[in-house]
Amino acid sequence: MFRKIPVKTTIVEMDGDEMTRIMWQMVKDKLLFPYLDMNIDYYDLHVKHRDDTDDQVTVDAARAIMKYKVGIKCATITPNEDRVQEYRLKKAWKSPNGTIRAMLDGTVFRKPILVKNIKPAVLSWKKPITIGRHAYGDVYSNTEFFISQPGKLELVFTPADGNKETRVPVFNFPGRGIAQVNHNLEQSILSFARACFTYALSEKIDLWFSTKDTISKVYDAGFRDIFEKEFAQNWKDKFKAAGIEYFFTLIDDAVARIIKSEGGMLWALKNYDGDVLSDMIASANGSLAMMTSVLVSPNGWFEYEAAHGTVQKHYYKHLKGEETSSNSMALIFAWSGGLRKRGELDGTPEVIAFADKLEKAALNTIEEGVMTGDLLALADKNDANKKVTTTGFIEAIAANLQKIFHGQ
Repeated sequence: MFRKIPVKTTIVEMDGDEMTRIMWQMVKDKLLFPYLDMNIDYYDLHVKHRDDTDDQVTVDAARAIMKYKVGIKCATITPNEDRVQEYRLKKAWKSPNGTIRAMLDGTVFRKPILVKNIKPAVLSWKKPITIGRHAYGDVYSNTEFFISQPGKLELVFTPADGNKETRVPVFNFPGRGIAQVNHNLEQSILSFARACFTYALSEKIDLWFSTKDTISKVYDAGFRDIFEKEFAQNWKDKFKAAGIEYFFTLIDDAVARIIKSEGGMLWALKNYDGDVLSDMIASANGSLAMMTSVLVSPNGWFEYEAAHGTVQKHYYKHLKGEETSSNSMALIFAWSGGLRKRGELDGTPEVIAFADKLEKAALNTIEEGVMTGDLLALADKNDANKKVTTTGFIEAIAANLQKIFHGQ
């Protein structure tokens, strides 16, 4: 009888929404539970449950990650007004990812999953481009409101020490409009910089950082200055010894350079920029479902997640009983990444080895020509290629995983 591999310490699991929720359960049932004996601290981040708890469940999940150090998260809905109506929510709750990132004060690193039979859309790319995304502030923690009539908008800062407040004029509205205020913390930006320098040095890859400091002469330039100071004080000699470099450039220039590069670098970006451009990198390498994502906190907390959305269109088809061909690779790699980190922290090589085998089984499946519809259109042409359903893809990976365990 097969002995399940014991996972020593509790893992925080955060369930999600729509089609990814369906695939999430399949991955657990077919790829994890048959092999692992896990103690899971489960949090249901389904949008309706978040609404029922006034989003307290998201806060509780973040605190659980602080306690157990490793969390694994499914994709979730960030509701707009259409979603508020669809799910009959109390309000348009903020991004659960944004809430968790703010609480953990971490940096998100996203890296494409590469397979031999799918070439990048950008022909010059030979190596994976890793995105380092700042995980605090910007539009994810913003304050925004509707301007209903003509009037003057000002920002007011009131010092905690009782000194005179500062008033900054923003705009004189001639009529109706909208407004948004972003903020950030110097300590969070410094943590972001240190995480990026640490990651680049550990991977022996160049670090690029880019903002729009020519336009944003305080906000974006503040990021630039903190990075440059941290590099000069603590990393310059280490990077030189490792044969790697750090440089800053305008985000416009960075985008143009990235397209013509061979890849192989860590590209550090602010929160919103990282969100958008990580999707571009993922799509150019095959699919939004072909991107790993890990939130790394300076406090030693890790959260692994799928970088894509909830696959809404496929979910509606699934509800109608129609066939779907949804790609579960990012969900699988969220679990493998979290399990590998859990094994590293616990000192359990069996768990690390399982994570490696799970990823190998998934990669082998695609390279054998068995893939979902999003990948089939991009793969090298081969008579052996075949499109499979959402369930069929996971079952094919399960069959390969079983072969690996039996040494076949």
